[in-house]
Order: sequence, then C-alpha cells, then structure tokens
Amino acid sequence: MNAKDQLEEALSLKLFVVLTRAVESIKKRVIEDIKCLGLNPTEFAVLEFIYSKGDQPIQKIGEKVLIASSSITYVVDQLEKKNVLMRKPCPNDRRVTHAALTFEGTELMNKVFPEHKKAMKEIFSGLGVIEKQELIEQLKRIGLHDQNL
Repeated sequence: MNAKDQLEEALSLKLFVVLTRAVESIKKRVIEDIKCLGLNPTEFAVLEFIYSKGDQPIQKIGEKVLIASSSITYVVDQLEKKNVLMRKPCPNDRRVTHAALTFEGTELMNKVFPEHKKAMKEIFSGLGVIEKQELIEQLKRIGLHDQNL
C-alpha cells in the first residue's frame, strides 16, 4: 500500500471518530433539552415533523424521522396518551390514517419549538453560514456515496 492510500485510510478513520464524537455530543445536549418537556427524542422528532409539515400519513412519519415501521404505532400511541397527537382518517383514502397535532400539541410546539431552534443555532454557532451549507452538502455526498456502495 502506498503512502497516499495509507494517509487516506488514516484520515477516513479519524473522520469517522471525529464525526461520531460530534454527533454524540450534539445528541446528548438535544436529549437533555427534550427530556425537560416530558418527551423522548423520538416523540419530539415526530411532533417536530408534523408541526413543520402538517398532518402526515402515519406510514410516512417512520421513514421521515428514521423510526422502524414497527415502532411508529407505539410512538403515536404514546403521543395520543399525552394528548398532543391524534389519528385522523385520510379524506381521500380510507386505508390511510394521518397523525395530526391536537390543540394541546400545537400549543406545546408553539411554546418549545422556538427554544429548540435557538438551541440548534447555539450548538452550531461555531460554524458560519457558508461552512454550515458546505458541511450539509458534504454529509449528503457521504450518505449518497455510501448508499451506492
């Protein structure tokens, strides 16, 4: 193996470690913020998705917030028990059920989402706008390349 290949391997391993540590650090901080709301990260992700995108088919939620389809029913059940989410039949297709925020869910997200956005801004404040845009593009490229391997 030549020196260039060795350097590339070493940098790839270091990148993996640095990226993993960064993600773990960010997740830890976000989880702490979310726990104060009486929600777990998965529940918050579902609420955030519906808050941002409007009523959604339950099947679509799992793929968008990276929850196994076997788990989405449980998460929706838990959010219904907390009275922040409800199931609604789809007006166009009786086979589809949508998840929608309740009044209480909307009120909760109106209150906490601006704080969540501020926390995200603070977490990533070490990067400028251009750096954030570049990092987003680079991470997308890594993900797409990996999918094609």
